[in-house]
Amino acid sequence: MISVRIERNKEGVLLGCKAEGHAGYAARGSDIVCSAVSVLLRTVLQIAELTDGVSVKSDAGKRGFLDFTIQINEPGSEPEKRLVYAGDFLETGLKSVAEEYPGYVELLKKTV
Repeated sequence: MISVRIERNKEGVLLGCKAEGHAGYAARGSDIVCSAVSVLLRTVLQIAELTDGVSVKSDAGKRGFLDFTIQINEPGSEPEKRLVYAGDFLETGLKSVAEEYPGYVELLKKTV
């Protein structure tokens, strides 16, 4: 099972995410659940890295693991708004995959 924990603040700004595990839905290289989760996570990570006014620290040191944290260096409406949308995208996408493939993806949410 893939376990994903999304961390957002009370305003919905995405602050970080940690994903680990393997779906086990199909053989390595053919697992559509792993592919879907990977695309969502990588897209959001790239959006965060391309957002002006924020710093991103990430670790993808092994297969089946991704951990990233986002720090807002220049508070303002644009970076924060972008990270709200990124968080909405990630949460909605992961929820959809978890509902379609129950038992393969676990979505956990933390508000700080």
